[in-house]
Amino acid sequence: MGQQEKVSTSLAGAVSEGISASLAPVDAELARRYPGDPGTRQPVHTVYVPGDAFDAGTLRSWGDQALAQLDEHAPDAASFAAVLGLSDELAEPVHSRVRAKLEREPVEDLRVDFEDGYRPASAADEDETAARAARVIADAYKNGTAAPYMGIRMKCMEEAVRDRGIRTLDIFLTGLMEHGGLPDGLVLTLPKVTYPEQVTAMVRLLEAFEKQHGLDAGRLGFEIQIETSQSILAADGTAAVARMIDAAEGRATGLHYGTFDYSACLGVSAAYQASDHPAADYAKAVMQVAAAGTGVRVSDGSTNVLPVGPTAKVHDAWRLHYGLTRRALARAYYQGWDMHPGHIPTRYAAVFAFYREGFEQAAARLAAYANQSTGDIADEPATAKALAGYLLRGLDCGALDNGEVARRAGLTRADLEGYAAPRRGDLTVTAE
Repeated sequence: MGQQEKVSTSLAGAVSEGISASLAPVDAELARRYPGDPGTRQPVHTVYVPGDAFDAGTLRSWGDQALAQLDEHAPDAASFAAVLGLSDELAEPVHSRVRAKLEREPVEDLRVDFEDGYRPASAADEDETAARAARVIADAYKNGTAAPYMGIRMKCMEEAVRDRGIRTLDIFLTGLMEHGGLPDGLVLTLPKVTYPEQVTAMVRLLEAFEKQHGLDAGRLGFEIQIETSQSILAADGTAAVARMIDAAEGRATGLHYGTFDYSACLGVSAAYQASDHPAADYAKAVMQVAAAGTGVRVSDGSTNVLPVGPTAKVHDAWRLHYGLTRRALARAYYQGWDMHPGHIPTRYAAVFAFYREGFEQAAARLAAYANQSTGDIADEPATAKALAGYLLRGLDCGALDNGEVARRAGLTRADLEGYAAPRRGDLTVTAE
């Protein structure tokens, strides 16, 4: 041991105390605006089903149709891998996990659609459809057949459809209360948001419902759909989507990109409306930056190329959907929309391949970090957070098993959750 150093300071304690006092409002603002990820499961997709097509058999029907497509167009691991370009090492694990997922939990998040995908015969018809949706969803949660997340997409807050949207939401939520209360997996979606004031209106609406039924303040949250250019860049040049998150007063749970409405808003011709268009990349990048650290999650949109028809055409649609999903995952958009049962096999194939391909390296790096051992990569707390989040998402969707993660990383799920949600002072940046 060398000579003990003399430690001296020049500043009085009052200096530090004064600085802390001056920054107290900033500390409070950071905690309010940027609480970090909620740590709950994020579904890998959202499935939209028109209100008049939704019933108690919808979830199982989607799974059965997806399995039938696999049986017809890629009946074994080798043929499925050949279509998607999966490696030999991934072919069997991905195929078997996709089939198991379709049998066990074909849909992770379902939205009964009362907006673009729904054409009621009359106002009374929409009333009845909303009431039926509430009953069917309540029953599904009671009997254990529900998806992890379920809810509705109402009409937007624009003048022409505002009253209708409010009434449908009221009927749906009231129906849930009458059938046992609000389920934990309830999700509401507000589409075509253009101004932050429309988000504020949704907040006031949900506040009124909570007060009417004696619910805890803030019990009801909602997703904001980004489908107009004005929701990205406001007339004054500011990022409107950031103001929308603030206007939600802590109730916003997600920002969902609407591929086709947004593309059309910018004049993109129909043949080029896709989630990998440069205009889409710009919008999602703004959404991602605006949401970072706020606890609001970003979802990609969908493809409208459906895997239907002869096998060659189905394979082309599968390859497109698989590629778009992998592209989104690499850009940290961990959720997207699926519009047809035939999209589900490639959704899960892309997700499972993404997490299984990187599993060994992520587990090894996190194990080295946890054990403070020297390796060829020097990871910091922010990277450990990202590594843990990656493994947790893989576990949540079924791409990975707790046992294999524990064997390779030497960490329990509780350990992973600790690394994925460090204390604010442990990181200089709270968002991945």
